Amino acid sequence: MRRKEKNAKARKEAMKDVAIAKLRNVPTSPRRMRQVADLIRGEKVERALDILRFSTRHSSRDLEKLLMSAIANWEAKHEGQRADEADLVVKTIMVDEARGLKRMLPAPQGRAYRMVKRSNHVTLIVDTAN
Repeated sequence: MRRKEKNAKARKEAMKDVAIAKLRNVPTSPRRMRQVADLIRGEKVERALDILRFSTRHSSRDLEKLLMSAIANWEAKHEGQRADEADLVVKTIMVDEARGLKRMLPAPQGRAYRMVKRSNHVTLIVDTAN
């Protein structure tokens, strides 16, 4: 077996136990979403949910839904086990930039400035704390 095949199999095997949830094209700037994502990175799931529920940031609502989805995905993969008994941790959370909507903004003296309404993609991976 070739090296690339071995690495691909190893990656695939490692991803069998984790649960992934993705949120795409969220109409919030990536910087704002990253500020909230940094709060829950590496935290236990129960603590992360508490942080997101009581956060005043707008992005926390979207991340709370995404975390609940990742927990449900983990429970679907591990039939018979409950997430609250499994000691789950937010293993990885990535915020990537998505397509920005380009708009023209009126400017002085008949000019126009370009405005980019940014959006982002969020990937969240939940795993047991080993």
